[in-house]
Amino acid sequence: MASDLYKGDLEMGKEEGQDFIRITKEEKVQKIAPLLLEWYEEKARSLPWRDNPLPYYVWVSEIMLQQTRVEAVKRYFTRFMETLPNIEALANVEEEVLLKLWEGLGYYNRARNLQKAAIQVMKEYGGVLPASYEELQKLPGIGSYTAGAIASIAYKIPVPAVDGNVLRVLSRLMADREDILKQSVKKKAEELLKENMPKERASDFNQAMMELGAIICLPNGLPKCEECPISSLCTAKEEGNMMEFPVKSSKKPRKIEERTILLISNDKKVAIHKRKSDGLLAGLYEFPNIMGQLSTEEVKILLEKQNLKIHQIKQIERAKHIFSHIEWHMTGYEIELKEQLKQIELQKEIFYFKNIEELEKKYSIPNAFSTYKEYLKKVLQLEQEKSRL
Repeated sequence: MASDLYKGDLEMGKEEGQDFIRITKEEKVQKIAPLLLEWYEEKARSLPWRDNPLPYYVWVSEIMLQQTRVEAVKRYFTRFMETLPNIEALANVEEEVLLKLWEGLGYYNRARNLQKAAIQVMKEYGGVLPASYEELQKLPGIGSYTAGAIASIAYKIPVPAVDGNVLRVLSRLMADREDILKQSVKKKAEELLKENMPKERASDFNQAMMELGAIICLPNGLPKCEECPISSLCTAKEEGNMMEFPVKSSKKPRKIEERTILLISNDKKVAIHKRKSDGLLAGLYEFPNIMGQLSTEEVKILLEKQNLKIHQIKQIERAKHIFSHIEWHMTGYEIELKEQLKQIELQKEIFYFKNIEELEKKYSIPNAFSTYKEYLKKVLQLEQEKSRL
């Protein structure tokens, strides 16, 4: 399995007093295990799903962690478990409640897949996540990494869990210039780890690899090699080219979309509506928004064409949100209407007026609109302060 780059006998080298070990890939992975495990025992962070690794906890936490930092996930995880403490509760929850619990984590299809999988587990596995790497991958939203994490951490099954953190550690360890975004590269890494991981401590080994990538072998900025327990084995460290790894194929540039966001209010209520059930941000709530960067006068004309009487309008801060393939550049306006209405029609869509408090508690509005949600919070706080005077 080892490439020509790593074939050969054991060699030792020195650089600035540090011993470096050049050996085959397999031997390197064999040698990192005791160093990693000793470091992990001392440095592992206390996390709710790690301290109590129930299969359900591990599963939900791993899905949450796919696009979000650990520190941010903690509060979402706690809130989620308070409402949905087990698989049965997740299977039966109303979608709007589920999406509200997921609000802020993004990629809402992950939450929908969680529920689909929970329903399947209730029907086919008696409400218990299967203790099988292969069976876990039959559930919606669970790929090889998540299956490996659940199987090894919750069930102590000796299978690898290879995510971006692990691939980054391995690519630097071996100075491997293969593209880590290729499935073939991930598959090789899984095979390499499975053959060489300590079978009796698969859970700790996998978590140590993840932890090393998360807090030491960093993705952005210089890795903390001076704190790394396996730096003596690291080829990239020896060669001083850590920042050249991992190698990733360049992505297509994101499409830029200009949008105008309208916070239309009357009687301390704000207009929102639910997006269609397919496409970007499917099934979530949004404020009225129009393609293009409209001026104040253009917004007035647009609303007057809908027979809406404006009391006042003011431009508020611009914002930007990045999706996988699209980037929204947004201009916002706060608009107060003269009349009290229950709903309005804008660009053939019906928007309903809801209390700002309801937006916080009930309706799932995606992070794309976070700047404008925060603006409304400040408006609400000011109103509350005035009422107390």
